[in-house]
Amino acid sequence: MIALEVRALSKSFGGLRVSADVSLAVETGERRLVIGPNGAGKTTLFNLITGELRPDSGSVHLFGREITSLAAWRRAHLGLARTYQIITLFPRDTLVRNVTLALLGLSPLRWNPMASLARQSAVLRQAREALARVGLDRRADRPLAETSYGERRRVEIAMALAQRPKVLLLDEPFAGLSIPERRDVSSLLQGIPRDTTVVMIEHDMDVALDFAERITVLHFGEVIVEGTRAEVVKDARTREVYLG
Repeated sequence: MIALEVRALSKSFGGLRVSADVSLAVETGERRLVIGPNGAGKTTLFNLITGELRPDSGSVHLFGREITSLAAWRRAHLGLARTYQIITLFPRDTLVRNVTLALLGLSPLRWNPMASLARQSAVLRQAREALARVGLDRRADRPLAETSYGERRRVEIAMALAQRPKVLLLDEPFAGLSIPERRDVSSLLQGIPRDTTVVMIEHDMDVALDFAERITVLHFGEVIVEGTRAEVVKDARTREVYLG
């Protein structure tokens, strides 16, 4: 079954066409890698999929349902979650508080501004379980400002996983990480269950190629190559984009 499909998706900013008739289909449970040089339109594609941008033309489908006109929060309620290239968290709050706030986006509690989070045992338990999945349960009550950059990356992934997404979009999860931190995050991603479909943008090709089963190569907003790892690596168009 196709979990995520985009059909002829296009987006321009003024006279600059950032996405040009992009089409791709990701199977349920698949690990898909989206690569391309800077300016290829990778993050724009994610923004179009999640509803943070509206396309000029084309459509987005989640498990066969067209979601092109749905707001971002409605897409989240249908099982779509993401992380961002630039981490945006609440540094003065604890790790567990950051994850709890992410969970509230899908909870009826979001409509009750007077509700005390300290009394929401079920939500707090889910937040702590999400932190345990990324190896941060012992740091749950620390302020985010006291953690390393790599730990903050893992908090962001925990926030996404806590929502129990059906489709998870990861925008450069290894960016800025040290070698040990990359190992930690790589192990974490390998442990995501197959009932979650994962689409990842990444520049660390050694790690990314080990993770992905199929790869889509973008260049100037267009899909130029798509296939298995072996097919993409040996394709002359891939070498031309990366080697010139």
